[in-house]
Amino acid sequence: MKDNKTAQAFATSWNNLPEGSIYTFDQFEDWFSPLKEKDIKNKKILELGCGNASLLVHVTNWGPAVLDGVDLGDSILSANTNMIRTGFENFKIIKDDLTKFQSEDKYDLTYSIGVIHHLFTPKEGFDSVIANTKQGGKFHCWVYAREGNSIIITLVDPIRKIASKLPWWINKYAIATPLSAIYFLYAHAITKLKLTFMPLYSYSSWISKRDFLFFRHVAFDQLVTPQTKYIDRKTIEKWMSSSELIDQSTTYIIFRNGNSWKFGGMLK
Repeated sequence: MKDNKTAQAFATSWNNLPEGSIYTFDQFEDWFSPLKEKDIKNKKILELGCGNASLLVHVTNWGPAVLDGVDLGDSILSANTNMIRTGFENFKIIKDDLTKFQSEDKYDLTYSIGVIHHLFTPKEGFDSVIANTKQGGKFHCWVYAREGNSIIITLVDPIRKIASKLPWWINKYAIATPLSAIYFLYAHAITKLKLTFMPLYSYSSWISKRDFLFFRHVAFDQLVTPQTKYIDRKTIEKWMSSSELIDQSTTYIIFRNGNSWKFGGMLK
């Protein structure tokens, strides 16, 4: 499987975190907006690329009827543990290639957050989101943008190409830790001083609400993956406009934190 190496790399990150969600409920709501509780409650929900279930854990608070997660990596181990801890019973964590996963009984909402841009062929991830959504159902995705990420593409991505080949513990403690310490200081400084003209200001003001360990988790996530693709708005527009299954009057594309895209809509 062409994405297996990436999935296992992320599993080393997810399976070395404390139990529970790495994200706050506010972060979850931010990623899901414009979707709300009414889009989840009593519905059948699927996450493609669920990692350790950090998002699924929060979805349970909105009362889904069924909640399934798919991931190719061994992070399904921590995902199962985290879901059991919620007390929500009607869930499945499925080990499968999300680009190949096909459910006979499709979902009211299918989403993929922070995953499609790491696939060998990102379009296949988007196609799978659509393929697993039922008629009249909704889909929602979040990806790294090409827009607003020039400093990451120029400075961080070359480091990632080397760091991702190293043992995970060297990557995490010898590379991600010092780099995240530098960015931690930068993000807090420009946020406190309201230096809105500085690179990554919007993102920095968002992430500066979290502690250093979250900064390091994000840095390690950036550096552990063998591949990352930054997706521009035109590509997303092309993906959605070329699908005959999507009701084009319902689509949305939202620029988030100056460096990523949320997009989705409803099927006919």
